[in-house]
Amino acid sequence: MAKRTFDILLSLAGLIVFSPILIGVWLLVLFTLGRPVLYSPERTGKSNSRITVRKFRSMRIAEGPTSHHSGDDDPRVTGVGRFIRKFKFDELPQLWNVLRGDMSFVGPRPETPEYTKLYTEEQLQILELRPGITDFASIEFADLGSLLKGDDPDKIYFEQVWDRKMDLRMKYVRERSFWVDIKLLYRTFAAVFVRS
Repeated sequence: MAKRTFDILLSLAGLIVFSPILIGVWLLVLFTLGRPVLYSPERTGKSNSRITVRKFRSMRIAEGPTSHHSGDDDPRVTGVGRFIRKFKFDELPQLWNVLRGDMSFVGPRPETPEYTKLYTEEQLQILELRPGITDFASIEFADLGSLLKGDDPDKIYFEQVWDRKMDLRMKYVRERSFWVDIKLLYRTFAAVFVRS
């Protein structure tokens, strides 16, 4: 209950404080990419539910099948898209997900239903928690796009990122607490600041 109250209060404050940035990015994406302004993928939420995660769109709409992941060299990413990704502005609409209760500020990042089917019996504990905007893995892989450069970003993700991410998600499952959440929020803001 305390975590949920914290999420509600902080997401409301965030939506108010960041409203000028939200409006500015909305207009940038609208004028450079057109509609839809938001990218709204389906992800797996708490208790294996389906949630729609909101992000500002940073890529041109592709025709035909695409990979789940994209590297910094993906030609679909626009100049504006690179800018908003660098400062994590594309993630700001998830404040609405937090306010709704689909997500928390801190918790394992939500995966696609296709990927959560790959979880082991132990890893299914991750789905007992509300997914978050940030966690240990988000901080360690804050510059994930630079790692996924190449012709097959999904293959790179599974070969170089997947196992480590799952270890870090389980680390959060085991160590989660209010103070861990505060520490992760601080480290997330610090990581964004350092990258900028």
